[in-house]
Amino acid sequence: MITSRKGSVEASVVEGERYRWVVLATGTAAQAAVSASWFAIAILAPDIRSQFDLSLTEIGVVLAAFTIGMTPTLLPWGLLADRVGERSVLPVGLGLSACALAFVGIAPGYVALVLLLAAAGALSASVNAASGRAVMHWFAPGERGLALGIRQANVPIGGLLAALLLPTLASAVGLGWTFGALGAVCFAGAVAGAVFLRDPPGGVAPVVHGTSSVTLRRPALWRISFGSGLIIVAQTATMSFTVLFLHEAHGFSIGSAALVLAASQLLGGVLRVVAGGWSDRLGSRIVPLCRLALGVTVGLVLVALAADAPSFVLVPVLVLAGAIGLSWNGLSFVAAAEVAGAGASGAALGFQQTILGIAGIVAPILIAALVSTASWQVAFLISGLFPLLGWALMHPLAGRTGTASTEAVTHAG
Repeated sequence: MITSRKGSVEASVVEGERYRWVVLATGTAAQAAVSASWFAIAILAPDIRSQFDLSLTEIGVVLAAFTIGMTPTLLPWGLLADRVGERSVLPVGLGLSACALAFVGIAPGYVALVLLLAAAGALSASVNAASGRAVMHWFAPGERGLALGIRQANVPIGGLLAALLLPTLASAVGLGWTFGALGAVCFAGAVAGAVFLRDPPGGVAPVVHGTSSVTLRRPALWRISFGSGLIIVAQTATMSFTVLFLHEAHGFSIGSAALVLAASQLLGGVLRVVAGGWSDRLGSRIVPLCRLALGVTVGLVLVALAADAPSFVLVPVLVLAGAIGLSWNGLSFVAAAEVAGAGASGAALGFQQTILGIAGIVAPILIAALVSTASWQVAFLISGLFPLLGWALMHPLAGRTGTASTEAVTHAG
């Protein structure tokens, strides 16, 4: 009898070792669908601007609309995930978001366009905390950097696929069918979440009453979240404006400009995975995060200097800066989750993503205003200063934050 029970436990452990990769793949695919939808707005910005006859300021609002909707719902979705689990939260939210996306391309006007994009963002926010929370439960602390690096590679994966496919699709069938296709992809991600997400063997630790509120008061979480929010400004400058910048300032076709963005997404995805593994080996999330923040600043300064340069100089600089601008996000994600611990990771991730969302709302509007009143060069240069502030905010945590020392982080914060 004892031998039988031991064999059953060992079989359960082996199954869990294998199934965690299914959970990771499901969460990554669902988030990639959301990322592709978000990127679609930037990639199709020239088409959207033409079809709806928008000013540069109005297109800035359109670029921010998805994030405007997402931001106030990130924390509630995270709290709900802690309460009812990611298997319920992710499919419902992403499925409803798919419905909103399906109507974006046939919106009757500017206001309806912004509202539909905001609704899609609000509902897709369910994926952010839910998929990250699932990875926190299935992977050990010494593996989370790599696992969440892979999971966070969803952004460049989604961006890469969107950049490669959407310009051609929109040219062939129009914006209506293009956004309908994006809705279908998100719906497929919702179905996959319902089928494949489940609790790890042994279950999930129950949420202790008041844990989330205590977690949200930790100074370490605030430093990580606001530091990340400052870096996201620079990331937005390359991710959201590369296509528009190359199209309007250098005469690139939308398709060729999108290929430049795709290249930065591909390299950025690789760097996210590498950065995650680096943090596991180093035993710290903050040290590599701070170093990459400085790299983001250097990248944007180089873009500003090359803004008027020939294409053979500008394009490699844009690709490199865009890739570095994507590299750090997974580290901030896992650092925030580890501050909270598995039981309150949904709340911590929801809070951190809310701060990133606020920055994501302000950033495209700010950058569009800088381009309108000054120049692309000034916009890139000023955007590059924000990661320096993020570095200054997070650097004091560098000696205290480790991958397997959640208690040390908690007491430090």
